[in-house]
Amino acid sequence: MIHGSIVALITPFRDGQLDETALRHMVDWHIEQGTHGIVPVGTTGESPTLTHDEHCRVIEAVVQQAAGRVPVIAGAGSNNPIEAVEYTKVAERAGADATLHVAGYYNRPNQEGLYQHFKLVHDQTAIPIILYNIPPRAIVDIQPATMARLAELPRIIGVKDATGDLSRPWTERQLIKKPFIWLSGEDATAVAYNIGGGTGCISVTANVAPKLVAEVQNLTAAGKWEEARDLQDKLIPLHQAMFAEPSPAGAKYAASLLGLCTEECRLPVMPLSDATKQRIRQAMEKLELI
Repeated sequence: MIHGSIVALITPFRDGQLDETALRHMVDWHIEQGTHGIVPVGTTGESPTLTHDEHCRVIEAVVQQAAGRVPVIAGAGSNNPIEAVEYTKVAERAGADATLHVAGYYNRPNQEGLYQHFKLVHDQTAIPIILYNIPPRAIVDIQPATMARLAELPRIIGVKDATGDLSRPWTERQLIKKPFIWLSGEDATAVAYNIGGGTGCISVTANVAPKLVAEVQNLTAAGKWEEARDLQDKLIPLHQAMFAEPSPAGAKYAASLLGLCTEECRLPVMPLSDATKQRIRQAMEKLELI
């Protein structure tokens, strides 16, 4: 089952180009550090500013490098269902384990429109789908009744929940009648979300603190809630620093301190201010990451 610490993987660049050597090294490093799964080309992977060919290549390279050691959930979402189908088929051919799908941004469909979007992707592809519910970015919210209706489709297997509403897994469990995967989409809510029935987090902080983020998930899975809370307390300053300015600038700067890649992002994401760099560095030093 897809569970635990699933890194929302950054896409490394060097001089404006995809740095595939760094990308493949990061995949190996994450597996060595205990990361339970990898999401390439999500928002943190700068999917909005990758070319079509880059998007496809990142999926292929990550799947190849992971080589079945951990699940790969390929970002394949789009507000255009035709494009979402195309990226999903790329993930299928590459051998990904599942795909992650957001929808609704800019065209702002109603609940029926969201359902029909995801149903079309489901019906025209053959790979498991995890829905990504993130109203702050997508504007629209997949409501619990719509989530339950979508869960009736056999290959829709879970949700990445970035609503910030910790009651969602409780509410949705009343409506969904099959095994379903609930994943927090926010590092800061990871422990609290698992108390409500979640089984993992798609994490930005895992880009730079994979061992610690994985340990939080391992502790919750073992029911060691106080220990998980204590470790989460230590991680909160880093979680917060990651989003002090638009992501993934924070994650990339932190990764550069570890020698994993450059801090280079694509516009419109800007380089970090010196104040935020100092905040990230201090948080990492306190955790003895650097």
